[in-house]
Amino acid sequence: MSDPIETDSEGNPLTLMDIIYSDDTIVDDIDDKSKLRKLKELIDNIPGERDKTILTLRYGLSGREPMTQNEVAKLLGISRSYVSRIETRLLEKLREQLENNTCL
Repeated sequence: MSDPIETDSEGNPLTLMDIIYSDDTIVDDIDDKSKLRKLKELIDNIPGERDKTILTLRYGLSGREPMTQNEVAKLLGISRSYVSRIETRLLEKLREQLENNTCL
């Protein structure tokens, strides 16, 4: 596998490993998709539409552009600090659930 079998256009030796090696990230891609699916499921199960809306807007979920806490606060008619408190509480719950593999 590591013995030279050919040379490239610059005269550098090529091994069989060089030729068949692929920087394949399929396992990582599947893992990422699985985690995203689990996160979406957890967010969908959050009680309260306002809480779901805050996370969706803040982090640009569902194809949206992420918004600042100030932008979310203005849109929902609440204070920025209230958005921050809600966001912090929800992220902590999501973190716990991802670690414990449980639902909200």
